[in-house]
Amino acid sequence: MPNGSLADWLSPESVAPLSWPMRLKVARDAARALAYLHQQMPSPIIFRDFKPSNILLDEKWNVKLSDFGLARLGPLDGNTHVTTRVVGTHGYADPEYVRTGHLRTDCDVWSYGAFLYVLITGKPPISLYLPTNEQHLLEWVGDGKFRLIVDPRINGQFPSQSAQELATIAENCLLRNRDLRPKMSHVLNKLDELIMDSLLETIPPFVLVVDRERVTDRWKVSNEQQSLTIVKVKRKRRFICLPHLGYSKK
Repeated sequence: MPNGSLADWLSPESVAPLSWPMRLKVARDAARALAYLHQQMPSPIIFRDFKPSNILLDEKWNVKLSDFGLARLGPLDGNTHVTTRVVGTHGYADPEYVRTGHLRTDCDVWSYGAFLYVLITGKPPISLYLPTNEQHLLEWVGDGKFRLIVDPRINGQFPSQSAQELATIAENCLLRNRDLRPKMSHVLNKLDELIMDSLLETIPPFVLVVDRERVTDRWKVSNEQQSLTIVKVKRKRRFICLPHLGYSKK
């Protein structure tokens, strides 16, 4: 893939860190991929090894899942789980799956929650070279001090509220009670809302549009560089440009 794997960009050796908006995009795209596997296939597919090194980025920074070698069909015919030999990557494998061998789609949901904290902090789930109280990421981030845990390479260039909301999504995915974990489609909806709210916080009150073509309640404008969608947001009394995100309306 032109932009390698997400693990490459989260590595301390990375040439440049991923910006906060790009991290949100990756989180959203990855959630969409898992939601598709879990809920839109003829039979649910459990990825079983969801981690940054298996998330590839194409030339437009779109997420592509790779390495389906450990993937399994989910439970069928009313069964609640598949019993299987435990495999996966330490730090990303659902503890309940490791304990029982019972594989369900919510095992991927737990892995996704661990992945979100890796995305937020830029740290791997287990780092034995760090001080003892920081070696296990999911224990270290539990105090919720977001300004301290967000990847320092971003240099504070992120909305604090956005980081807190992303961490809340992660915490819900990491619930010990598997039945209380959200579906990936629900996670995807939450991330769409989070990205839209982040856009509304940063976009000026009005965007001047020229050469616009009216299409119902939206406008499309194109030039040689890119195509944008202009959407009227009534509750905000303004127009907003949504590059690369497609049409959305609040």
